[in-house]
Amino acid sequence: MKRRFLGFLLGMACLALLIPAGAAWGFTIGQTTGLPLPRFVSLRADEVNLRTGPGLRFPIEWVYTRKNLPVEIIAEYNVWRKVRDWQGTEGWVYESMLSSRRMMVVMDKPRKLLASDNGHARTVAIIDPGVIGRLVHCPGGDPYCQVDIDGIQGWLPRGQIWGVLPGERVG
Repeated sequence: MKRRFLGFLLGMACLALLIPAGAAWGFTIGQTTGLPLPRFVSLRADEVNLRTGPGLRFPIEWVYTRKNLPVEIIAEYNVWRKVRDWQGTEGWVYESMLSSRRMMVVMDKPRKLLASDNGHARTVAIIDPGVIGRLVHCPGGDPYCQVDIDGIQGWLPRGQIWGVLPGERVG
């Protein structure tokens, strides 16, 4: 009994340490999953309903038609996730319509996909805004992320893509 109680106290102390640390970094812990908020995921299907609230009784405000589009989870309620897309639209999506696969979208204007994480590297391709690709690797603190766009791999600056938090390590 004493051992279980000490384990419980140790667990609570660790949790208490995690929550303030998360708040200092600008995220909180989701009450349903225990995962950090915000966090990025992607759409699992070609059609995903975005609702005005967390439940089937809430009206559909938008229907996404782009599988793999990255979205940012900003809140949780039971099996529903409040998400934000790269254009700032927010709403609620059923959890099974989301995938943990890390994707990104190119922002604003055509961007140079580089052969390495060096700003002077050779250009592999020019990528149009709105193009979706897979995040392969984002070293923590590095200004570049390695991406895969339709089988073409290269590097883009974090500031030119949406789907990764500042300083976040992926892959």
